[in-house]
Amino acid sequence: IPGRAPFWVTTGGECEAGENYEDAARRELFEETGITADPGEQIARTTPEFVTPEGEPVRADERYFLVRVAEPVIDTSRHTALERAWMNEHRWFALDELDDWHEALYPESLRTMIERQLA
Repeated sequence: IPGRAPFWVTTGGECEAGENYEDAARRELFEETGITADPGEQIARTTPEFVTPEGEPVRADERYFLVRVAEPVIDTSRHTALERAWMNEHRWFALDELDDWHEALYPESLRTMIERQLA
């Protein structure tokens, strides 16, 4: 995002009318990565407050799902014009990279969320 330090976020977005969180997770995963997968069980929920790049204050209700895929190849062809303008890079992180990554990564508790599921 122009004028902002680089940061990383998980795949996600808003629920569309009539959509539950699992359906929204499935749709967003496909739209943002091209991956078709069942999101499975919700593993975490957060309610962060932040300001969007457009300056709009938000109190989000975020749900997180641990998705396992056989072919983790990212296809960005379904990105919106805004996503293409703002997203410079896409990648998967190894769990041990999350604590020491040199740029902001959200949610900050991502490693803890994942480790709870792997325990």
